[in-house]
Amino acid sequence: MKRLDRIAGMLLGTALIFGIPAATGAHAADLPPLSHSLMKQAPKPAPALKLKDIDGATHDLAKLRGKVVLINFWATWCPPCRREMPSMERLSQALKGEAFAVLAVDVGEDADTIHAFTSQLDTALHFPILLDSTSRAMQAWKVAGLPTTFLVDKQGRIVASAIGGREFDHPDMVKAIRDVMGK
Repeated sequence: MKRLDRIAGMLLGTALIFGIPAATGAHAADLPPLSHSLMKQAPKPAPALKLKDIDGATHDLAKLRGKVVLINFWATWCPPCRREMPSMERLSQALKGEAFAVLAVDVGEDADTIHAFTSQLDTALHFPILLDSTSRAMQAWKVAGLPTTFLVDKQGRIVASAIGGREFDHPDMVKAIRDVMGK
């Protein structure tokens, strides 16, 4: 329980840094706009990521070599995380059939909680939602707050990242991802 308290405190602190109200009743009008950029970085090998999804199937980042992969660490209680999910689905659908994949890594929640959240969305999510119930993946990836997004190139290297909510299907984001896909 001590570990969960530490994680909750860290994530609440992150929410406050981004000006997100601590109460779960925050309204979209109260929240800052979603960004539409990723910070490019010198390529570095991505940590291992092998987790089960909400339906029990195992997903392994190593098996996605040859594809550009958007990895998003999130939680259902996080307002910007909740807001960015529909745009992540639109991005996933826009790049369907290309050398691209989305992995959404839920931190510290169970499949029932995630199913309850996704059932409230206007759009069904078709990308895998992975369970990081122990927060080990979050620690391995050095996630400092939620949401955090990483872009992994075809060689398995992190080439860009961002902390905070994103509008994933914004033309600037799509262009940045396509640029990495073209390399």
